[in-house]
Amino acid sequence: MNTNALMDIGLLAMITAAKLSAPVLITALVVGFAISLFQSITQIQEVTLSFVPKAIAVALVLLISGHWMISEMVSFTNALFEKIPGLLSGV
Repeated sequence: MNTNALMDIGLLAMITAAKLSAPVLITALVVGFAISLFQSITQIQEVTLSFVPKAIAVALVLLISGHWMISEMVSFTNALFEKIPGLLSGV
């Protein structure tokens, strides 16, 4: 196994992790910002007001994009398994 193949696998793993975490992180960021803006405008400082909508939004995003996330992970894993013979032979 050469270092270029290892770097390619690491890069693909990081890209896949970024693609899979992006919908959840962006949703939490947008909902958190909207709730913070609402709290600052109305001066309501309730902890559950910031947590519950964010948890519901993240759950909805996971429900909607869960199938896509699983299919991405399966295709990434299949690609890794297909690369094993080439990595072991040094090609």
